[in-house]
Amino acid sequence: MLGPEGPCWVGLGPDGGLAVSEEFRDVWLFGSARQPPCSLGDLTGHHFGSPADVCTDTAGSVIVADEQRHQVTLFPWARAPICLVSEGLRWPLGVACAPQGQLMVADAENGYIKVYQSYLELA
Repeated sequence: MLGPEGPCWVGLGPDGGLAVSEEFRDVWLFGSARQPPCSLGDLTGHHFGSPADVCTDTAGSVIVADEQRHQVTLFPWARAPICLVSEGLRWPLGVACAPQGQLMVADAENGYIKVYQSYLELA
């Protein structure tokens, strides 16, 4: 069976599925029970360093915190990945987004939760 080896973080994926990150590998998207899992890296051509936390915004786009590349990336459907934040991030381990457009990033290096008021403007 195809799927993640050594899952690290799990979050809601697009269309009510799951998004699961693998340390030093990829992010896998799981849909309904009838759909096989798919690799976000294979779908987009994106090369992850070490994907940590994952979340999905209200539009169904996946957002990934990559601790090795020190960035947070948005994966919108039918478009290329967009780096939302890289400046000032040392060890991004957690990511969440609010319906109002705020992006929260947990930076474990300095113990801060960084809040960006409108991540859609960053894209």
